[in-house]
Amino acid sequence: MAFRIRDYEAEEEAHSLPRLRTDFHPLASSSPSPKVDDDVVEHEKSEFFDPLRRPETTEMVSVEDLQEFDIASVTKASSSDGFQHAEREWNLFKRLLMQRFSVSKTVSISSHLDMSLWKALGFIYLTVMTISCCSTPGTFVFCLHHNFDSRALLVVQRSDIILKSGKGSEKSSTSMHLEDLDDLQKVSEDVKVIPKEEYISRLHELKDDIARAWHADDRVTSLKLSIKAILRLVARLLMDTTASQFYPTVFVLATDILDTLGKMVWERIKQKAEFQEDGSKLCSLPERFKVADVSSDAKETCNNWFCKIGSVKELLPRIYLELAILPCWRFLLDEPVDCLQRLVMMTRGIADPLASSYCCLYLAHCAQKLHPRDMVICANREPFSTNFGAGYLITCINDIKTMLIRMISSKEMTNGKVLENKKLLISLVEPAIEYIMKSLFENAIQRQVSNIILDLGLGGNPSVMFGKFPYISILLHHLLKQLPAEIVSSNAVAILQLIECSKDCSYDQHLNYRLLGFRLFEKSCQIDVVNAVVEKIMQVVTEYSGLNQYLMVVDAYVDIIIQNQMDSYPGKILEDILKRSGEKGAGENESACLQSILMKLLSHFNNLESILALNHFLEVLDMLDASPRGVVNTNILSIATRNYICDPTATQFLFEISQSLHDGIEFPNVKDVDFQQQARLISRFVQMVDYGPEVERHLTFLVDCRGAFGTTNEIKETLVHSSNYLAIKAMRDGKKQTGFVKSCLAFSEVTIPSVSASAKQLNLYLETAEVALLGGLVSHSYGLLDSAFSCLQSSDTPDGTKQSTDVEGLVLILQKICGLLVMVPGNPDLGSTYLPKAMISIVSSYSWITPKFKARILCAVVLLLATLSQSRLPYCGNHPEVYTNDLLFFGDPSYCRELELLSNDILQNLVNIVHQEPSQVTRGNMALETCNCILSSYRSTHEILAICTKLTATAKACSGTNDNFLKATIRSLDEHLSTSQVCM
Repeated sequence: MAFRIRDYEAEEEAHSLPRLRTDFHPLASSSPSPKVDDDVVEHEKSEFFDPLRRPETTEMVSVEDLQEFDIASVTKASSSDGFQHAEREWNLFKRLLMQRFSVSKTVSISSHLDMSLWKALGFIYLTVMTISCCSTPGTFVFCLHHNFDSRALLVVQRSDIILKSGKGSEKSSTSMHLEDLDDLQKVSEDVKVIPKEEYISRLHELKDDIARAWHADDRVTSLKLSIKAILRLVARLLMDTTASQFYPTVFVLATDILDTLGKMVWERIKQKAEFQEDGSKLCSLPERFKVADVSSDAKETCNNWFCKIGSVKELLPRIYLELAILPCWRFLLDEPVDCLQRLVMMTRGIADPLASSYCCLYLAHCAQKLHPRDMVICANREPFSTNFGAGYLITCINDIKTMLIRMISSKEMTNGKVLENKKLLISLVEPAIEYIMKSLFENAIQRQVSNIILDLGLGGNPSVMFGKFPYISILLHHLLKQLPAEIVSSNAVAILQLIECSKDCSYDQHLNYRLLGFRLFEKSCQIDVVNAVVEKIMQVVTEYSGLNQYLMVVDAYVDIIIQNQMDSYPGKILEDILKRSGEKGAGENESACLQSILMKLLSHFNNLESILALNHFLEVLDMLDASPRGVVNTNILSIATRNYICDPTATQFLFEISQSLHDGIEFPNVKDVDFQQQARLISRFVQMVDYGPEVERHLTFLVDCRGAFGTTNEIKETLVHSSNYLAIKAMRDGKKQTGFVKSCLAFSEVTIPSVSASAKQLNLYLETAEVALLGGLVSHSYGLLDSAFSCLQSSDTPDGTKQSTDVEGLVLILQKICGLLVMVPGNPDLGSTYLPKAMISIVSSYSWITPKFKARILCAVVLLLATLSQSRLPYCGNHPEVYTNDLLFFGDPSYCRELELLSNDILQNLVNIVHQEPSQVTRGNMALETCNCILSSYRSTHEILAICTKLTATAKACSGTNDNFLKATIRSLDEHLSTSQVCM
């Protein structure tokens, strides 16, 4: 079997597509439009949009359009979507509230409400047990004891409770339960500590018990014995504020129960409005129903609920219970929002500031349950004072303001302990202020915002939005947080003056200065306003002696300063930071703000030179702890590696930063995202360093990098690539650089074995061998290939298994080796086929190799041998001192005979491997691949024809006659037979 003679240049020309030179790029925007046929529909041409031809400027959407879109979308939104959004916001708020005010494992409560609480819980438990167990009169009910706390507190136990239906006098089960609890109170009068977990779990159980009782068959009994008494007692939980830090948790749990009641009452009344007593349907209430659509029976039931609630003597429980069923006013009133102002006025009767504030908070939450139509009706009124939809919320805020003013102006505030307690109380009230203020400004239009500000006492008329009198700091903070960005930017100076005048203990003043800076950055201001605000802020922060307050305020204005190109401030800020830090440096809190400031400074620079030009930047950077400094260093490295790094000072600085990042990772993990990012940045830094013609200095830099980053595979790979690049660069200079190229090769040869992945080692060895060939160093290329083959031998796993992806990658590497061996001169001492034989021997020794992958490798070797047999090779290294095999051995009969003998052995082995494949589909594809390999490598002889015919027959048996690959292979076989003379 002889190899087929190939003319590579002729084949390339025959298979190349015709090419025509054009004056315009087909995708360029300046190119003339292509001609379109007349029958193309005009609208089809207008609809086509090529993103590569879009104009440079894009149309911007105005703020007015966005505002109109937001208003329209809010107006058209369905009520169900609004309710779901409000519900999600409320649930998130409750979770954050409980997390913010977490308490210890035990809760101390006042003794006068201690037993009433547990009586309520015990009564609820026994009542629900009685309701759930009694289905018919005369049934014996045994309420098992319920241990509230096995360590300390209460044991409720009842037995032999008989419910009779006769005429005789009887004592109700409810009375018996309460008597037992009264007796129990005498025993447990001194109990004042309740485990937090028990407290919370009982309230959760109470909520579930109410739902179960409500959905029980005997709903009337459930209503009388459970809901009426239970909810009154639950609401009383909110009257006790002695355990103030636990009050937010009690509020969340108790209002959950009240919300459950409200939903059930709503569903019950709605059911009465839509169905008769016998279950027949009366009507279906529309989403926006009116009072006229509600039946009289439903109205009567609803009115009874409000009458029962109105009979509750205590003010706070009465307000909470009415708020729980507030949406039910829609069955009685077309504009139920009118009830909100009455309820707000009722809250003024609550003396305790904490209970009053959270009652207003619950009112703001329940008001959102009213239908959006009711709120729209109210919002469309003339916005004078508190007449529009948000009037009740304004009243709540003003009432809280009055309470805070009275608290702050109290003479007791001078006492240190009292002051601390007052600040704790203010922090507990803050969530209520925040939620009410957010509800106040939600979906408010510009005209309403102006009137809200006036009604909050911040201005005398709409032309003067903010007055010149001091305001409560904590209210000002949350007002500033909710104001539209346009209002903040247009009144920035007035707001700044208001913050300056508002100095009280309710909130730290520097936090309001800080918030103003963040809000101003949301929308661009006039340059004179920005200059005035920044100048005033810099005067204010100069008076701060502490570093923490200084950093917190300045952090909010750095973006504004740089955005408006106030170049004199950044250096001054860094200088002031150094002065205030002293020898202590930056603590944990200061480091966070300092990191933020430095990151903002870096975000506005495009090159390292501008960063290093900042005075005191490096000194401030040294103040940071390890973790925040690593973040800043990562950002610096990212900015610096956008361009080539030629300055030696910058290179040394970035080298130290990279070393700090590398050393900061104690346990490098390939799966760690931060580690991967830092490794990529360091690799990028190594690649972007450029010493110009000083290649020796560049190689020294690579040696230093290997010593500094020797534990990271990705960086070591980059070092080998950079070393090989230096060798190629030295070759292109045109001077004799053989010694330097050898130094680069030696660097690569020493570095590659430290790379842990064998596949990466193989690729690096092959790349370096190519560089050696280009440099005319054949002996070095032999050594590198031998190292690659040694790496191939060590890639076999001990257990004989290997992932399919790893096998696929290894096959590709072996095919790449075959492509490289075309350029490598044969070794006269070891034989011209020494390297191909060594590779086949290694592959045959693999225990995990499958017939599929082995066939692909052997086909690559056959193609290599066929290429080496040609009189002219398709490519070479183009080095004058390197002679390829077509010059060294062509015409030597022993050379050709050695190639043919090896290929014949491989060919016979190939045919056998194809038939060893167990998978039928895979076997068919292997047969076709092998057939095509043979047709492109050998001359058409009877022997070759027989082998190819056998292979195609195998493919037909496995794949069928309709396979496209099979059809194409048969056509190719026919062409070879028709164009070639078959040797006899």
